[in-house]
Amino acid sequence: MPARTTQIAESADGAGGGAVGRAASATRAARVGRALRGLGASCHPLPAAAVTLFAAVLAVAAGHGPPGVVLLAAAVAAGQLSVGWCNDRADLGRDLATGRRDKPLVAGTVSAAAVARAAGTALLLCVPLSLASGPLAGAVHLAGVAAAWGYNLRLKGTAVSWAPYALAFGLLPAFVTLGLPGAPWPPPWLMAAAALLGAGAHFANVLPDIEDDLATGVVGLPQRLGARRSAALAGLLVLGSTAALVAGPPGRVTAYGWALLGATATALLLACRRPAGRLPFLTVMAVAGADVVLLVAELRP
Repeated sequence: MPARTTQIAESADGAGGGAVGRAASATRAARVGRALRGLGASCHPLPAAAVTLFAAVLAVAAGHGPPGVVLLAAAVAAGQLSVGWCNDRADLGRDLATGRRDKPLVAGTVSAAAVARAAGTALLLCVPLSLASGPLAGAVHLAGVAAAWGYNLRLKGTAVSWAPYALAFGLLPAFVTLGLPGAPWPPPWLMAAAALLGAGAHFANVLPDIEDDLATGVVGLPQRLGARRSAALAGLLVLGSTAALVAGPPGRVTAYGWALLGATATALLLACRRPAGRLPFLTVMAVAGADVVLLVAELRP
């Protein structure tokens, strides 16, 4: 073959090989991007972000400096991510049985092994990040994270399904204050308010999935009570949380406190009239946001 012809052929082969390589790289990048989106969706991003933001705001109000706020928020974020990924991995069999195509694992967006690795990695990171706030504060936060994992792996289908939520939420203010100099515990009414809010969130969050849960053998307390009674109980618990925040601190109840209490009662009453949808849970989230204002005021040094 003439030299000129050989050079042309080699150039064509090189161009073809480069195109194939670029196509393979693009395919790998698309696959990685798809998996990352799946991981992001399967970590329960909205609750994880809300709890992390809530903890960071409380830390600022309680008097933590910027480094302390960053470490505390990172610990809470790692714990929440681990819990969210653990939840989706633990629910995979039930989600497949009920055809939950909105779940990334069911849709095949991300693999079960990747979600399990992500949950384990986040949990391992949560340990040193939590202990960076102090041994007692770290132990308290890790106890709350352990309770949430216990819910995912065992307690979700029992009559005490509400307890991990109450414990994890109730301990969150303690994690914030125990990391301060002197390691002070928060007032009991504050921990009680957080625990009631957590338990209420559990009942409200389960409402849309009660039928699917029963079909796959998940019989936690909300499933045993049914949608209407669970919605009513969620409303009472969240209202009790707001009442504790309003009446717990010493001194006179502020106008904001009375207004929040009335608005909470009205909103929950309206939301619980439609227990089958997401409205009760979204209402609880909105009430929690309003409660943050009171919590910040009470924790401010």
